[in-house]
Amino acid sequence: MRTAVLSDPLDFDGWRKAARRLRLAGEEPGRVKFVVGATAGGLFDEGGALPEVEGAFTAPRAFLDAAAQLIQHRSEDRFDLMYRLLWRLKDQPNLMAVLSDRDVAEAADRVKAVRRAAHKMKAFVRFRQTQDEAGERWVAWFEPAHRVLQATAPFFARRFSAMRWSILTPDGAAHWDGTLLTFGPPADQSQAPAEDAVEDFWRTYYASTFNPARLRPQAMRSEMPKRYWKNLPEAGLIPELTAAASVRMDAMVNQPAPTPTPNDRFQRVRAPSVDRAATDDLVPDSLDELARGVQGCRRCPLWRDATQGVCGEGPKRAALMVVGEQPGDQEDLAGRPFVGPAGRLLDAAFEEAGLDRRDLYLTNAVKHFKHEPRGKRRLHKTPNTGEVQACRWWLDHERRLVRPQLILALGATAGLAVLGRKPAVQAERGRVLTTKDGARVLLTVHPSYLLRLPDAARRAEERTRFLTDLTVARDAL
Repeated sequence: MRTAVLSDPLDFDGWRKAARRLRLAGEEPGRVKFVVGATAGGLFDEGGALPEVEGAFTAPRAFLDAAAQLIQHRSEDRFDLMYRLLWRLKDQPNLMAVLSDRDVAEAADRVKAVRRAAHKMKAFVRFRQTQDEAGERWVAWFEPAHRVLQATAPFFARRFSAMRWSILTPDGAAHWDGTLLTFGPPADQSQAPAEDAVEDFWRTYYASTFNPARLRPQAMRSEMPKRYWKNLPEAGLIPELTAAASVRMDAMVNQPAPTPTPNDRFQRVRAPSVDRAATDDLVPDSLDELARGVQGCRRCPLWRDATQGVCGEGPKRAALMVVGEQPGDQEDLAGRPFVGPAGRLLDAAFEEAGLDRRDLYLTNAVKHFKHEPRGKRRLHKTPNTGEVQACRWWLDHERRLVRPQLILALGATAGLAVLGRKPAVQAERGRVLTTKDGARVLLTVHPSYLLRLPDAARRAEERTRFLTDLTVARDAL
């Protein structure tokens, strides 16, 4: 039995070096084990160190990416599973694509659990205010389901770059001083403050936003597992708010409907006055001229039922142009792109991915809201190919005027407008494509797709993929 000794539970480089030598030496998985922190005489503590073996062995990127996340799982046999896969990859180079394989499926399940743990850490870390010799510092205690601290800490460094903070966990600690991110030894909960003055405001806010009509206990427990409640200041309110939900719901139902006012959001909003000199036959020389032209556009029938045309907004020379499908209900009323629920989700994703909306040019493939009435609501309808092609005239001029380095296309309709063909979003997403005119395009899903996913775990997984795509776009600039 060969035993490879690793320096710590996240020693991926050590595991990779040992696994490569073991594989080249022909050591079968049943005769190999990996241990952490054992006191022995070198890399291999039984039978001595392996001799250097001539030869080359390259693992596919899909395996290395999975293994880098799999090592964060708390299972004791994760190293053995990783080595089993590595052993089989030499004879089965496409093994990672065989999702029905037991080892591949097991690895995928554990990677999914690690990603879920990272997502929960981003959602449920609660900082508390303290003071040290350098002034104000924010400290949080968190107990992640898996060892995700080192992989997740850069997210907090980007999101809270202006404040000094520490995240303490049983696995280690992360510290940010405003410039440098460092890691320290495991911590104890007693090292973190128990509460601070901000928590009273947070509890008040949480209670005021609690909607009894949308209470779904099972979904809530799935999205906010009880294991995290003890470190959440708002968790103490949940039993009381849940118990009172039915009473509050009855009061809401029995409350008389308010009398509509002239500013009721369902009434027709007066569209901006249209400069008939700016028609769809006039080639715009500026974004302002293009916006006036869109208001007078009659290239397709969608203008008849829309409040107004909604053009893009952003810098005149933005490096990244973001193209969505069409304005929604709130965008149609406001006259601005991405201000509804999908826009708010997109703004949060931009922040997490290190992108600033103020530096981006946001627009849509179609400039008028296509919908059908349903009672007092206006329900979104997907534009057809003819409508997309008709409005592509305006998008092409936006591209000409902005001259972006990269276009981020959100969803199939945006892909059709930019690429000139119907794309396979899931198959083509996340990599930079090139159009016939030389434009660089990165395809991903539309944020409204994430809002429509009913399963919380799937929604979290897809949101992580969406953030990855945004990060690729950021790095491609």
